[in-house]
Amino acid sequence: MILQTDKILKIFLILISSILFIQCETTLDADKAIDPEDGMDDETLVPVVSIEGDNFLVNGKPTFEGRTWNGYKIEGLLPNSRMVNGIFDDENTETSDRWDYPDTKDWDPNRNTNEFVAAMESWYEKGLLSFTINLQGGSPMGYGNQGWVNSAFASDGSLKDPYMNRLELILNEAERLGMVPIVGLFYFGQDQILADEDAVKNAVTNAINWLFDKGYKNVLIEINNECNGAYDHEILFQYRVHELINLAKSIERNSYRYLVSTSYTGKHLPKSNVVEVSDFILLHGNGMSNPNEIVQLVEETKKVAGYKGQPIVYNEDDNYGFDSDWNNFIAASSVRASWGFFDFRRNGEAFENGFQSVPADWQISSQRKKDFFDLVETITGGIKNSN
Repeated sequence: MILQTDKILKIFLILISSILFIQCETTLDADKAIDPEDGMDDETLVPVVSIEGDNFLVNGKPTFEGRTWNGYKIEGLLPNSRMVNGIFDDENTETSDRWDYPDTKDWDPNRNTNEFVAAMESWYEKGLLSFTINLQGGSPMGYGNQGWVNSAFASDGSLKDPYMNRLELILNEAERLGMVPIVGLFYFGQDQILADEDAVKNAVTNAINWLFDKGYKNVLIEINNECNGAYDHEILFQYRVHELINLAKSIERNSYRYLVSTSYTGKHLPKSNVVEVSDFILLHGNGMSNPNEIVQLVEETKKVAGYKGQPIVYNEDDNYGFDSDWNNFIAASSVRASWGFFDFRRNGEAFENGFQSVPADWQISSQRKKDFFDLVETITGGIKNSN
């Protein structure tokens, strides 16, 4: 009789366990069927960049939270590098043979982007949170324009799929890592590809909507590189570029919009029309070999009418001195301005040199690159050691 009772008890326990398992499995299946956008905060899915005072934040936390170095507050800064030719190609057959890789004796835009993506994590681990990538690139020879055609925009402002597909690979990896790319739209020497002012406006709208369609919330927008440069379209010049900043800012989805600015040449003080509407201020350090000039330009920028405490970012500077106790990077950090490395291959230098030069070696390969990234790691503590 006792054995029979034990047998019945075992059967009862098995039945109860089976029922609980079925209920649990049903609950899990039901959870899997829930629309991920239904009741779920997008910020749990992707990194989101925001600004609070003069701090950059990612998912609500200041970058390098709590970090100081040599008495300088590093928290909230955005160290960056100019990597503008990550989606480069040349549609001019008369110049396209200039970009051949030394090993294959051929140019390959997909290889260029794939190698860019493969290197990104090594940059990030050193503490590089941002890089500038442009839809019309930058001079593949460092400075100057000589007829090449490199534009993600067609003449009417529509987007070219091959360029945007390459950009998507880069932005996907940036999103995975938690980096904050600065996506530049226009570059002088290429803006003439746009037919007219309406085409320029269409290009802005199309680019911003493409970013929305892809769901990126970790990118900043630079309307054009050096708005006081030699642009063909008047609306891209410094006295009217605020119109395009406002256009980009006016495009919203679900109460979210992108943070927008534009940049100036080295030593150039931003105009109030730009400062008033920009979410952050972009400066360049070219031509400023004395680090004290870096400090002075930041201090003068803060006095421009319309400045309201926005973050200040140098996103181009070809003055280094990384082994010095007082260089442009350190000088910018001393006054809470983020600093950006502009590296191009000088005459006679090996392939390993130059992040902007095409073809580029995107690895931390040259001594100049190593010195820069070592200083990034020293100042920021590196990503692995930061919060």
